[in-house]
Amino acid sequence: MSQRSIRSLFTPKSIAVIGASNTPTRAGCIMMKNLLGSGFDGPIMPVNPHATSVMGVLAYPNIESLPVKPDLAIICTRAERVPQIAETLAQFGCKTAVIIASGMSQSLAEDGQTLAQKVKDSSKRYGMRILGPNSLGMILPNLGLNASLAHTNAQPGKIAFVSQSAAVCTTVLDWANNKGIGFSSFISLGDAGDIDFDELLDYLGRDSKTSAIMLYIDSINERLRFLSAARAASRHKPILVIKSGRSLEGGNAARHHTGASSGNDAVYEAAFRRAGMLRVTDLVELFAALESLAHLNPLHGERLCILSNGGGPAVLSVDELIIKGGKLAQLSDDVKLRLSAVLPSTWSQQNPVDIIGDADGERYAKALDILMGSDELDAVLVLHSPSALGNGNAIADAIINCVSQHPRKHRVNVLTNWSGEDSAYAARRRFSHAGIPTYRTPEGAVRAFMHMVEFRRNQKLLQEVPQSLVNNSDTATARRLLEQALQSGRKVLETHDARAIFSAYGLKTIDTWFANDADEAVAIADQAGYPVALKIQSPDILHKSDVHGVMLNLADADEVRHAAAAITSRVRLANPAARIEGMIVQKMALTAGAQELRVAVLNDPVFGPAIMLGEGGSEWEPTRDAAVALPPLNMALSRYMVIQALKTGKIHDRHLPNGMDMQALCRMLTQISNLVIDCPQIDSLDLNPVLAAGDNIILLDINLRLTEEVKDNAARLSILPYPKELEETAILRNGLKVMLRPILPEDEPKHLAFDSSLSDEDRYKRYFGVRSQMTHEEMAVLTQIDYAREMAFIATIKDELGDDITLGAVRASIDPDNTEAEFAMAVRSSHQGIGIGKLLLEKLIRYFRNAGTPVLTGYTMFENRNMASLAKSLGFAVTFDMEERLIHMQMELTPPAN
Repeated sequence: MSQRSIRSLFTPKSIAVIGASNTPTRAGCIMMKNLLGSGFDGPIMPVNPHATSVMGVLAYPNIESLPVKPDLAIICTRAERVPQIAETLAQFGCKTAVIIASGMSQSLAEDGQTLAQKVKDSSKRYGMRILGPNSLGMILPNLGLNASLAHTNAQPGKIAFVSQSAAVCTTVLDWANNKGIGFSSFISLGDAGDIDFDELLDYLGRDSKTSAIMLYIDSINERLRFLSAARAASRHKPILVIKSGRSLEGGNAARHHTGASSGNDAVYEAAFRRAGMLRVTDLVELFAALESLAHLNPLHGERLCILSNGGGPAVLSVDELIIKGGKLAQLSDDVKLRLSAVLPSTWSQQNPVDIIGDADGERYAKALDILMGSDELDAVLVLHSPSALGNGNAIADAIINCVSQHPRKHRVNVLTNWSGEDSAYAARRRFSHAGIPTYRTPEGAVRAFMHMVEFRRNQKLLQEVPQSLVNNSDTATARRLLEQALQSGRKVLETHDARAIFSAYGLKTIDTWFANDADEAVAIADQAGYPVALKIQSPDILHKSDVHGVMLNLADADEVRHAAAAITSRVRLANPAARIEGMIVQKMALTAGAQELRVAVLNDPVFGPAIMLGEGGSEWEPTRDAAVALPPLNMALSRYMVIQALKTGKIHDRHLPNGMDMQALCRMLTQISNLVIDCPQIDSLDLNPVLAAGDNIILLDINLRLTEEVKDNAARLSILPYPKELEETAILRNGLKVMLRPILPEDEPKHLAFDSSLSDEDRYKRYFGVRSQMTHEEMAVLTQIDYAREMAFIATIKDELGDDITLGAVRASIDPDNTEAEFAMAVRSSHQGIGIGKLLLEKLIRYFRNAGTPVLTGYTMFENRNMASLAKSLGFAVTFDMEERLIHMQMELTPPAN
């Protein structure tokens, strides 16, 4: 949907209120009161056929009689009247409408359509955008606009707040006003019938008035667009989210509230992490996070120092910090000596810095000044407990003065906790007005600090360069076997039926492990010195009785080898009675020093396929017992998933002789992700147990469920995977064979080498000026792209060691409306003039033409006439901007013929 049309929501010049009223209890009266009282300087036009004026403002009998077409209309009427009003507004030329009425998704019109759908259809037909239904409205303090039913106005600030719940809106607003925290935008999304989170994130992520974004979410409607917008916005601004429906009952309540599917809470958690957002669990944490976002600078590190006038609160703070995984700063002898010069001899001589209960403002300020000047810490938490020996307000003033004048106030963050109620309230107000975050309890202050630490860690992990994984998967074989199973009417495949599918992705099932690696099995059995238990179905036993299996206790290596050979022969038999129904190594974890895990893939109703890692058990419940991640996974994201599983206790490293190997476990998770992405026939998957035996990962028992409703990846995945189908080879003019393919996160080191290989002149042309070497963070942005909204193709060759060398790159980002893509290109200085640039640009043109993008455009410097000539030869219209000394290249992309 158009960002241009949504812009009118944030920059209205004129407003109409449909259903404006003089009756105090009516929504139309409250809306007019808030609009007139907020200072909006454009025309406010009430529409009411029964009133000459509303609250002293001339009223109009109908929409058609309005003197101007409103940028924004607020519909304050009953639900059944809204569809006709919306139709008339859209025909009249109104750009955006806010619908207050609720229940429109459940109420039916005479033609059987819901009222909400009728509004959406007519608005779309005429290009009018809708906020709501069931919206409280919105507040834009910087415009002096309060177009809401809120009981109070919002103060100006740099935080954008978007909520599906009107009740949460008013609660947050009331609290923020009390704390002196302001907003750039305050938006009640309601049922999100048209304008949804994704468009607001795209707008707010680019909004210069917004430095941080907070979301309250009941449910998500458009998973791909939501995550794509969130990933883009979170690269530049922190996004905090509170999600209702963590319990099954809460999820049902959320579904009733919004009418959308609630989905699995653990999958929501994984989606938020993957997008770089930080989740808070309740309103208390939300308020603490809001305080942090309003006042804290971006963290440069995680080391916290605690300054206190009492030992107890300081110890509570340390406990909370360590429990939450934080880092306590270590003070050097030099800093301790400087502190000793201004503090009583009885101070704690360590962090926490306890400066004794009689500390006054001067003592606090001197200690804080020394700590803020140290390179050994990144933040200071200042604690104060009520004391008759020190005036809390005077100490607060001393702290505020110290922070405001310190030269490192933008480098070292300062948080405060003034404990108590009546005696501490005035001091906390002082801190809020001074822009220093303050909290009611020591633990609350630490939790708020750890929110920012966790956000910083998430950002760093998401920018980590993944290790390359050689992908030798036989996708064609796996797909063929799955199709054969569906054609034969089988929708559930067990271990013996699924082993060839998993083998195609380099994953070992127990029977292929014994069949192909009998010597390895023998070695483990010998090492363990215990019998290895196998469960198989013997045709002889099946013939004699109804017994489903027999435990064969294999006491020595010869019996293991014999069993492996027998299994191999039975797998090859065509007689169903002789087929091995299943084989489980029941005691391998105990006897061979390995560890049992459980891996599953479920199909979430909101986010699609999700991968789960835990230790299993008969009462296994993914929300409680598993770490969750969304495909596609690479080695870095798999490692992040394993770390999360260990950190949250979903799996435990039991330090067994042949236990978990991080590399092998990440490789297995990445290959399972590849399997799920490549094979849309897979509906769900349960591997229980998975044996982690050193660098061997063996799938002991498989349950694979298939679906006949096969969808493409754009329809079933939340994040678009690497488009392998876009790979192609080409021959250059000099006979050199190159690979043209989309860029990968794993390409970062090679891409840095490519960028560094450009001559000073080429770098000047590429970056429109002198440019230093790219940082890791900048390279991560260039290589870890979102294939849903940008594309970068590279041309590579192999060196003598078989490693890829990047010769050229072309990239383009699509605007959120997919109306235009802007490209940029560079070719290695040593390989120019042999056709690399032409091949890359032609490939980019084909890609965006197939994507339905109407226009491809680009700019280059006057000095880069070769680029302009190439573009012109390929059909670009080339114009020259003499004032800016730029060359503009533009091509209208005709959609491909069917």
